[in-house]
Amino acid sequence: MKNFLKLHKNKILSGGLLFLAALMALTGLYVWNLEHKPELQIYFFDVGQGDSIFIEAKDGTQILIDGGPTNKILPLLGGVMPFYDHSIDVVILTHPHADHVSGLMEVLKRYNVEMIFESGASYHTAEAKEFESMVIEKNIKKIIIDRPVKLSFFKNAALNFLFPDKSFEGQVLKNVHDSALISELDFEGKKILFMSDAEKNLERYLLQKGALEDIDVLKVGHHGSKTSSTADFLKIVKPEYAVISASDRNRYGHPHPDVLSRLSAIGAQIFRTDINGTIILNINNGRLTLQKEK
Repeated sequence: MKNFLKLHKNKILSGGLLFLAALMALTGLYVWNLEHKPELQIYFFDVGQGDSIFIEAKDGTQILIDGGPTNKILPLLGGVMPFYDHSIDVVILTHPHADHVSGLMEVLKRYNVEMIFESGASYHTAEAKEFESMVIEKNIKKIIIDRPVKLSFFKNAALNFLFPDKSFEGQVLKNVHDSALISELDFEGKKILFMSDAEKNLERYLLQKGALEDIDVLKVGHHGSKTSSTADFLKIVKPEYAVISASDRNRYGHPHPDVLSRLSAIGAQIFRTDINGTIILNINNGRLTLQKEK
């Protein structure tokens, strides 16, 4: 053994030095990336016909809103999260339709999730039942939104849940969209409204309650369906930017031409995952920018 070590001493030393050099390079790259990272990033993932939004603050706080359909979310998360990161702070299921919940089951299998927010409305599909079973099996803390709630994190950032403002726990609804979690992210004077699959009746309710205000970015409701984004709603929220999550091949005709016309009429700049791919929103030092994947 001594002769072997003596014979290969230089090779072992060289290998060790190369490893240390590589480790130092990776550490330096990590530190550089962290220093140059925006204070807050929001990824509107291109998951096809569905929704998935990933929020990450510079301090490492991570929030995932919906997971899109099956076999889409994990490669996208892997592209923006470090390889060694196996946890997500908060997962939000806005409602249990397959194009929002299916990908979340893959997330629960791959990542350690600290807590889950949802409405608690019952939905008798295989996907919804499996998701709830996984939450119980993994003993993940579940919070039912049944009143306005403020989730505070990095540098006074706040994710404000505007709806539900009443309990839907255990209820079976004719239209599960009526229980969708609606939230607004406020950070450094910028406001982003996430409308899930809310339709005109929920928009009308929020308007009557006075829960809506002038915002900067709108995640357009229900993939740009003609049943959402009414003129009265847009007149109040007046977004500078509108993000639509939809597939370039969908049988629903999303986004509907009427919605695109209404958004254009208020001067909103429209971003679409079916055309632009994943859309990244950055907020840094009070400045908001959006960039397209393509």
